[in-house]
Amino acid sequence: MELSSNLTLEIFNQPFLLEKRIDLLIAVKRTGSISKAAKEVPMSYKAAWEAIESMNNLSTTPIVQRETGGVGGGGTTLTPYGENLIATFEILRNEQKKFLKNLSQITDINTGTLKTIRRLSMQISARNQISGTVELIEYGKINAEVFIKLKSGYTLVSVITKTAVNNLNLKLGDEVVAIFKSSTVLITTDISLNISARNKFQGTIDSVNQDEINTELIIDIGNSDKIASVITTGSFDRLKMKKGTQVSAIIKASDVIIGK
Repeated sequence: MELSSNLTLEIFNQPFLLEKRIDLLIAVKRTGSISKAAKEVPMSYKAAWEAIESMNNLSTTPIVQRETGGVGGGGTTLTPYGENLIATFEILRNEQKKFLKNLSQITDINTGTLKTIRRLSMQISARNQISGTVELIEYGKINAEVFIKLKSGYTLVSVITKTAVNNLNLKLGDEVVAIFKSSTVLITTDISLNISARNKFQGTIDSVNQDEINTELIIDIGNSDKIASVITTGSFDRLKMKKGTQVSAIIKASDVIIGK
């Protein structure tokens, strides 16, 4: 038995984005006409117009705009904000489908119980959780190397078992999260250093938090991707680092686990 649910986003306790309204916006973008879009959804022209008015009124930025005149006699278009809303809603809808699919798999309808439901809300203590897209999977006899493209442009490599790849049903293009502990991240100021570790990311120290024993560094590697590293304060002082210092963050591929 499968679980299903409609997705609704609210503003000020008022329905803002509903699946049918998103379908309407998509149709408006395609047809350039509220009346044509209403027929495609389908809904009455009055209901379509009221839905668009409601979204525009609740939003601080217009979603749909009317254009008059011109060779074609004007029409209706989405604003850049409206197009971004469609893309965002699709991401949320896909994540909701994944959640419901997982929930269906751990639900025993016959007994009315949920098996291992706590996994769905589990928090992870590892400081580093960086999202990316699977761009390559190379299989060995036992393990597999998973190459993950990050927002920063870097590729992060994780070595996990082939069984784990199959259990996660990993495929090219999947969005995943690379997880690794801050204590496994090595730091060097020699950015030209050659090392056997598969993952080496150049970046800038964004912030420093230290006590007498340990120092936590946050390394900005670009495009909002940041890596946390905890090293000894003695090592931090010896390397003469400070906020703004250019460093390389080094992580062994075997220290990176993958979440999906």
